[in-house]
Amino acid sequence: MSEPHTYIGLPFMKMHGLGNDFVVMDARKREVTVTADLARALADRHRGVGFDQLALIQNDHEADLALTFYNADGSLSATCGNATRCIAAYEIAAHGLHQIRLRTERGILIAQDRGHGLTAVNMGPPLLEWQDIPLAAAMDTLHLPLDGDPVATGMGNPHCSFFVDDAEAVDLAARGPEVEHHPLFPARTNVQFASLIGPDHLRMRVWERGTGITLASGSSSCAVAVAAARRGLTGRAVKLTLDGGDIWIEWREDGVWMTGPTAHVFTAELTADFISCLQNP
Repeated sequence: MSEPHTYIGLPFMKMHGLGNDFVVMDARKREVTVTADLARALADRHRGVGFDQLALIQNDHEADLALTFYNADGSLSATCGNATRCIAAYEIAAHGLHQIRLRTERGILIAQDRGHGLTAVNMGPPLLEWQDIPLAAAMDTLHLPLDGDPVATGMGNPHCSFFVDDAEAVDLAARGPEVEHHPLFPARTNVQFASLIGPDHLRMRVWERGTGITLASGSSSCAVAVAAARRGLTGRAVKLTLDGGDIWIEWREDGVWMTGPTAHVFTAELTADFISCLQNP
């Protein structure tokens, strides 16, 4: 990892969208090198700060900013919808804007202030072909050859969505890691279990690859909404009730729009004590 002393005094923000929580670091004015060791240490909810994902903000020549995401296990994630919304909401408020452009591995995404404490982001078009998700071999992404007949969807990261009678009854702690590491998914996968609880209203629970059970997930919400529409269970505009609250997804011609609340919890900085523990776990 980079020199430990460079982290002392490093500022960060804690944010969350529906309880899907993040540490956010800004590298636009100060050099920040995020390593897997640092990410894992910060993700520790007892000895660090705790997060589902870490987001690093950087400058970009075309967009207003660029984002890189890390999972709690230190691995990289191509996208994180709720973190994108949280950072967009912060930047929009800080600069008095209505809309900003953010670059992720999915390309440049548009985020907008929708008023009433809600922020929307266009997560781009879903990836529906097996090689784009990716899967290990050619197959029908609408009906995967797994028990439970799930749907595969790519939102910049892979998703496997099961539609069940009662999402509450699923042993997510057991089923999540089992599906995440299935050989069908060469890059592992996020896992969702969803049940229809009303017209265009789904109850969803999430297992995120590299993190585990989370209260919410933006890209998972998009994937489940797309999968439900493809299966004919819902229309293309749905409400999803997650463990952390409600989010709204609309699959439009220009991409999958996600709208929901965000929160900036606090701003702080790393201390010498924390860095010392990082060096001597």
